[in-house]
Amino acid sequence: MTATDTISPAPRLSLRRSHIVARLFLIALAVAVLLPLISLTVFAFRGDAEIWPHLVNFVLPNATRETALLLAGVAALTAIAGIGTAWLVTAYDFPGRNSLVWLLPLPLAFPTYIVAYVYVDIFDALGPVQSAFRMLFGYRTAAEYWFPSVRSLPGAVIVFSLVLYPYVYLAARTMFLTQSASLIEVARTLGASRLMLARHVALPLARPALAVGLSLALLEALNDIGASEYLGVQTLTLSIFTTWINRSSLPGAAQIACAMLVIVIALMALERHGRRHRRFVTSPRRQRTVPRIALDGRPAWLSAIFCALPFVFGFLLPFFYLAYEVVLRGLITGFDIDLLRYTATTVTLAATATAVAIALGLAAAIAVRIVRGTFATSCLVVAGLGYAIPGTVLALGLLTPLVGIDTILNAVSALVGGPHLGLVIAGSSAALVIAYVIRFLAISTGSAQAGLARISTEIDDVARTLGTKPSRIAWLIHLPLTRPALGSAALLVFVDCLKELPATLLLRPLNVETLSTYIYQFATRGNFEEGSLAALLIVAVGILPVIHLTRFSEIAPAPVPPSSR
Repeated sequence: MTATDTISPAPRLSLRRSHIVARLFLIALAVAVLLPLISLTVFAFRGDAEIWPHLVNFVLPNATRETALLLAGVAALTAIAGIGTAWLVTAYDFPGRNSLVWLLPLPLAFPTYIVAYVYVDIFDALGPVQSAFRMLFGYRTAAEYWFPSVRSLPGAVIVFSLVLYPYVYLAARTMFLTQSASLIEVARTLGASRLMLARHVALPLARPALAVGLSLALLEALNDIGASEYLGVQTLTLSIFTTWINRSSLPGAAQIACAMLVIVIALMALERHGRRHRRFVTSPRRQRTVPRIALDGRPAWLSAIFCALPFVFGFLLPFFYLAYEVVLRGLITGFDIDLLRYTATTVTLAATATAVAIALGLAAAIAVRIVRGTFATSCLVVAGLGYAIPGTVLALGLLTPLVGIDTILNAVSALVGGPHLGLVIAGSSAALVIAYVIRFLAISTGSAQAGLARISTEIDDVARTLGTKPSRIAWLIHLPLTRPALGSAALLVFVDCLKELPATLLLRPLNVETLSTYIYQFATRGNFEEGSLAALLIVAVGILPVIHLTRFSEIAPAPVPPSSR
């Protein structure tokens, strides 16, 4: 027997084992995401039959209408702000353009509910804007004039759009930057105007990414509780929360959640529809990017103003207002030492969930690379459904599985003569970490897949023929080459975990407080200003990842002078 005969079966055996392990891992991951949805559906059908007619007649019609109108308004405004600003900073040069490229995504660092609290304080009857309005025009009370209310559906649409447009901006800008200069230049030689270039060339090519960005913005709007409640918009998500907490009807909340899943499925279908038959293949060689056109005069300043407005109202105004309230109320001199503990808790939970999500996402992407086929891809799609599930729905669905796991652990402990463990998972911070991981796993799996797609599968095949185990291939090849993509995913997951309020409110243990729940308590008592420092801490922790995600992705093609247009 030769050395080759003794060595060659080992790689084949290792490959077969890795296939089995990869399949089992993908199945387990898909089941972990599906389990809350199955549990939620079963719980809803087991509820009191009398609850459903009440929900259909008195809760669902208004909540569905408010939700649909909110999503329609947010879709329109985020598309206008996101696509418009992305096209201007990518295709043109104008004053402030280089700064605006990385300033425009900064509203992502703000949770929607904090911006809602700020705008109500600024524009409410007792706020500085209306006070100045009364002083300027001689009114004594708010009853003597009409002023648009922020606590309304139109107000909610504007507030949500100011925070969520960066999802569309980032997706659109990424696609605009990667479009080949040849297509744009051919269109220009055929006499296409600037508007025609954007409408008939750039936008159709960017449509798949725009569908994804818009879907993310709408799913975030659908997930919100704090802003909707404070602005007086009775969405389906808020109805789930109030039915469970205020009316003590868990089955009723589960039934609303099941109805809400229909809207979630519709949004996912919209995203798929936006990407249908839209696959554009480009050369693997580095392409020449579209040179920017230098604007001057009125077009230059109008472009600068249009791009600056979302940043000013989505980030700058809320930030300076919070800083003003912190100084005015002496929140630094009278610093609440508990804020340090809440900040540490928030960062620890977010960091833990991020680490687990990134590890699982990379493992899932590698498993799909090993198995290859429809089955593996389907499992990965199911595992990514968590991002489409609002936090309230996910929290409801996780209750039964987590309690079931605790019951099993207590039974095993009793069997071996151990103590009664109680709610080890459902009653601890582990429940929050699990919810965060399921909710944001799609970000890590998507980024890991994108990173692995740049690595030829032939490298894996060569490594296997040399006897390298799949685990060593992942450690020595996949992990180093996907590190940039995983780093970006980690930053996104971390920021999203920091801002997550619905799941945190419903699943946190009684002795656990995060910055978001701390602020929410002040808002519900009507003195949000006392939580201004905590709000600034959330922004401070989240702003650096957002800047890192955008500032260093800038591609700077040489601008075309006005005379060469």
